[in-house]
Amino acid sequence: MSNNPGPSSRSAAIAAAVILLITGLAFFVLPNVMVWLGEISPWLAAAAGAALVLAFFLVFWLRARYQRRGE
Repeated sequence: MSNNPGPSSRSAAIAAAVILLITGLAFFVLPNVMVWLGEISPWLAAAAGAALVLAFFLVFWLRARYQRRGE
């Protein structure tokens, strides 16, 4: 048994890194977006923030479902 990671574990790590990078960038610009939306409506700003947080968990949940289906 070797210590080299298989192609599937490497693919999963790359996918997770890409998801985290995109989410990190989204959370980096989120305060500016919320201030901009808050000028229109505080409720719209809150909805945008909540949607981004929920989307973060939704992506990982969907990925887990897809991986379970493939087994």
